[in-house]
Amino acid sequence: MDFRLAVMQDLSKIKAVYRDMIKKMNRERIQIWDDVYPCEFFLEDIRNNRLYVLLKHDVIVSAFVLCDTHSGEGAIKWQDSRSSVLYLDRFGVHAGYARTGIGSFMLERAKETAKNLGAQYLRLFVVDINEPAIQLYLKNGFIRKTGVYDEVIDDGVVLHEYGFEAAL
Repeated sequence: MDFRLAVMQDLSKIKAVYRDMIKKMNRERIQIWDDVYPCEFFLEDIRNNRLYVLLKHDVIVSAFVLCDTHSGEGAIKWQDSRSSVLYLDRFGVHAGYARTGIGSFMLERAKETAKNLGAQYLRLFVVDINEPAIQLYLKNGFIRKTGVYDEVIDDGVVLHEYGFEAAL
């Protein structure tokens, strides 16, 4: 498998993989992503060298973004609010590779990458109804912190997000 930063030539493949993920999530009644988010953010992520992909035989099987800020960071009581952190965002696994260990593998790559970039903690937010993701994060050493970030979406929908972190 090939883990690397995404390049512009990956963009259409990444969007296709995420559209399939969104369909699967919708079938499972985890309706938190849509036609705009996360797909419309990937171009900027690639330009800013913060989108990472995992390929198996030229197929993108997983991806994530590492950001240095998050709009909900002030809503959570973190272990150390002054430490160097990165935020895991837009994390997804190809629908055809669910429950194969790819998620755990990529979380380890995210931790390694964040540490190599100087972070002391890797943090993330997950919507309260996304139980499969919550279980994956707990299984991989992330700890849920106190607080909830209420993200208000344009159409008036509010997503309740929990904050998780892992020390690196």
